[in-house]
Amino acid sequence: MQLLAARDADEYPHLILFIILKSNGDGLMIAMVRGKLVYKSIDHIIVDVGGIGYRLFVPLSTFYALPDDGQVNLHTHTHVREDAFLLYGFLTMEEKELFSTLISITGVGPKLAVNILSHIPADELKLAISREDIKRLSSLPGIGKKTAERLVLELKDRVGQQTDSLPTGKHISSSQQSHQLDDVVSALVNLGYKEHLARKILGSMELSEEASTEQILKGALKILVR
Repeated sequence: MQLLAARDADEYPHLILFIILKSNGDGLMIAMVRGKLVYKSIDHIIVDVGGIGYRLFVPLSTFYALPDDGQVNLHTHTHVREDAFLLYGFLTMEEKELFSTLISITGVGPKLAVNILSHIPADELKLAISREDIKRLSSLPGIGKKTAERLVLELKDRVGQQTDSLPTGKHISSSQQSHQLDDVVSALVNLGYKEHLARKILGSMELSEEASTEQILKGALKILVR
């Protein structure tokens, strides 16, 4: 069953509301939010929907892709606890579905799942799982070897088919380059730059598979000192 509650922006210019409520068997959940972005921070944003501010926790991938203000449209996951009703927002359905898959694993809660998606692109995460790259997975903040092995064990078959058709290019880094990027981020942090800024700069760079760690670092510094 699906219940749609919406306001047409032309008919109601003072209300920008588009919330899809879906029955998941356990009750209604907010699956999408469209409204005006009124606050933006590293770990969460606030979207004004018809005069009501919704707080959504977001991964860095979504944070960097959002404008500083204006209209936004986010896929959301509703997480209900005894003491809280939490919303997690994602720019793409792929990230939302991967988030839902991650929290289905024992020992991986919403906070850790967001942290994982903040430090590795969705496609690269699927690739690491399908290739059983324990070293890459365990290098992610909050993920130890046991959790990495559990991700591979429980998710390899579920994400394996999705990686068969992944395109190659700058958005899909090799395992070696992923480690290079982590080294560059570490170097930039040691130089006094914030980690989120370092990752944002690296994400904006076009990198070849042959680029060395030193070349990537020099390229990032040229951008940072402009």
